Amino acid sequence: MILKVVNMLFQFLYFMIIVRVILSFFPTPINSNLLKIIYQITEPILAPFRNLLGRFMPRGPGYYLDFSPVIALFFLNFLRGVVIRILLSILR
Repeated sequence: MILKVVNMLFQFLYFMIIVRVILSFFPTPINSNLLKIIYQITEPILAPFRNLLGRFMPRGPGYYLDFSPVIALFFLNFLRGVVIRILLSILR
């Protein structure tokens, strides 16, 4: 049961990050409550990776590609595996 909850939590976070990436390609109203909720959920995950990438890839003028969602998804997948292994060892 707890493994299902952990998996669902990670799937929800993956989904929110992917939705945020997709929505970033479209103009959205500033007052969008749905967008605010998505940003509140994903920003604490993405901000550390964005800051880390900013040290290695300084931003210049104009647009740039934000790779923090990709790195965050890899990290979340790694973290999910670690948490699942720990839970499996505890539950056995």
